[in-house]
Amino acid sequence: MTATLNASPETCHWGYFEAARPAALTIKSGEEVIINTVSGAPNSLPPEGFHVPPELYEIHAAGPPPMPGHILTGPVAVEGAMPGDVLQVDILDVALRQDWGYNFIRPLAGTLPQEFPETYHTNIPLDAERGIARLPWGLELPLAPFFGVMAVAPPPEWGRIATIEPRKHGGNIDNKELVAGTTLYLPVHTEGALFSCGDGHGAQGDGEVCVTAIETALQGRFRLTVLKDKPMTYPQAETPTHVITMGMAPSLDTCAEMALRDMITLVSERAGISREDAYVLCSLAGDLRVTQTVNREKGVHMMMAKALLDD
Repeated sequence: MTATLNASPETCHWGYFEAARPAALTIKSGEEVIINTVSGAPNSLPPEGFHVPPELYEIHAAGPPPMPGHILTGPVAVEGAMPGDVLQVDILDVALRQDWGYNFIRPLAGTLPQEFPETYHTNIPLDAERGIARLPWGLELPLAPFFGVMAVAPPPEWGRIATIEPRKHGGNIDNKELVAGTTLYLPVHTEGALFSCGDGHGAQGDGEVCVTAIETALQGRFRLTVLKDKPMTYPQAETPTHVITMGMAPSLDTCAEMALRDMITLVSERAGISREDAYVLCSLAGDLRVTQTVNREKGVHMMMAKALLDD
């Protein structure tokens, strides 16, 4: 039986992560859970004629968030998870929950914060059957939905933190590779792991340069498994074809160094080669990509084909 966690004022935390927040649902390790999410403040709502999940209105009516950020559903506690473990998040399915998304340009935000002085809001119709978004000038953009935010609770000593910056607990990673069929690995920092998700994206480019993607409401189906024997101190991921390491920091140089160091370790261990040879392979076949440049803590991820490591 698959558990379901719906979005509501009681099951959503808006703008923050906190290890002290009680679990909204508890499951066993290896079980599946369906999580329904919503997205956006009142100024993001579409004109009449589009479907708005009713719980979004309820969340708005409950009052403004304690700090700016994302509406996240959760947390989900996983039995047996303890600090030092890793939570394996298998992303089994991602589906649209509404027929619209939105995008904002905001003054003093984004990759070019000084160049766009006016707020610019774009409502974007979504066609789930055809798998496309219709942009205002007529372009039909293919959808590739994923959750911009997936996270476990941060370390308890951090207290309450914003959802905006990605950090070692995951959070606002904004990695467009994490679609259905991929796996995210998150180091656990508190008992139960306390997994939350939100910030649904219908489509996004690497960089997310204007500060938003196609922001929308998504439903995710996840399998959450506690790993006791996978030493890891920073998020990593896996697609059917590639392994992914990540770095998040204010400097893109630092992000690249973080992702590269973890990839060297991963390649050396998985392929059974020296760190020197792993460094060489990263130079010859690894791809450093800019994840996002807009979340105060920027992101870089490195991808390596699994076929090169498992041959």
